[in-house]
Amino acid sequence: MKIRLLGIILLSLLISACGATARQVIPTARPTATQTLTPTVTPTPGIGATPTVTPRSVASGPTPTPLFGPTSTAVAVLATVTRPPNPNAPRIEFFTTNVKQVEPGGQVTLFWSVRGVRNAIIYRIDASGARGNLWNVPPDGNLPVTISRRDRGQAVFLLSAGEGELETTQSLSIPLSCPDPWFFQPAPDACPAAPAEATTIIEEPFERGRMLYVQSRNRVYVLFNDGRAPAWLSFDNKFNPAVDKESEESFVPPPDRFQPIKILGFVWRGNDVVRNRLGLGTAAETQYDGFIQVVKNGDKEDLYVNSSDTSVLQLLPGGDVWQIITAGSS
Repeated sequence: MKIRLLGIILLSLLISACGATARQVIPTARPTATQTLTPTVTPTPGIGATPTVTPRSVASGPTPTPLFGPTSTAVAVLATVTRPPNPNAPRIEFFTTNVKQVEPGGQVTLFWSVRGVRNAIIYRIDASGARGNLWNVPPDGNLPVTISRRDRGQAVFLLSAGEGELETTQSLSIPLSCPDPWFFQPAPDACPAAPAEATTIIEEPFERGRMLYVQSRNRVYVLFNDGRAPAWLSFDNKFNPAVDKESEESFVPPPDRFQPIKILGFVWRGNDVVRNRLGLGTAAETQYDGFIQVVKNGDKEDLYVNSSDTSVLQLLPGGDVWQIITAGSS
């Protein structure tokens, strides 16, 4: 009995000791459940869909400074390096003449002054722009030059001082007056190569052009107006009245049409191109006293010849073009 009582006392003491150190749990309200959202895959927009731009928020405050200093907004400009003048290069102070215009066959005096050299060279520039005749001259002086009677347009000279990269040049152009008048008015701007040449001309009109024989040149000119190339042709006169027939007797042209005869007919009958392109004559040939005059362009020439109706025909080089430059009296 005592033993049982002692056990109950010991058990009570143990329970008291445990209660002194245990923390009391006070129940609280049941927490509210937080809903967790499951991400949903956004469908890819179709071909015709308009993309939506999501704006970004701009943080306030100072703009951060770039790591390598402020960003430049200036446009880059490539600087052109100007080469400084070479102090050793010669210098032309002047290159001139004593006249404003000179006539072919006349004389002109050139004046010049150069610094930095012991001598200079004056070139005559030809029609092609190449350096022609030359004169070795001192750095200062004057030079009389005779202009050729065949020169037209202008006389061009070039003063050169120094050599290679140190060469300094200056050109001088002198207008040439026209020594010979044109045989017609209004006159072309170009200067004729020589006076007008009087000559006998035979002309005949055709269905698609005309033919002319120029006695001073002993040539036949065929001018087409059918719009094909070439626009005109020329032939040496090879008609021999002692041997060649004046016309083809077996050929009878239709009414109001004519078969060319003699010099013109010899070319017309003997050349298929001429005959087919011109057709038949629309009138009989006419012989009259006329003029021709030319303009020289190197080895080429523009030919001017007056027609029977007092108009003037211009034949450009190469057979490419012919034209009426003054109206006739017809």
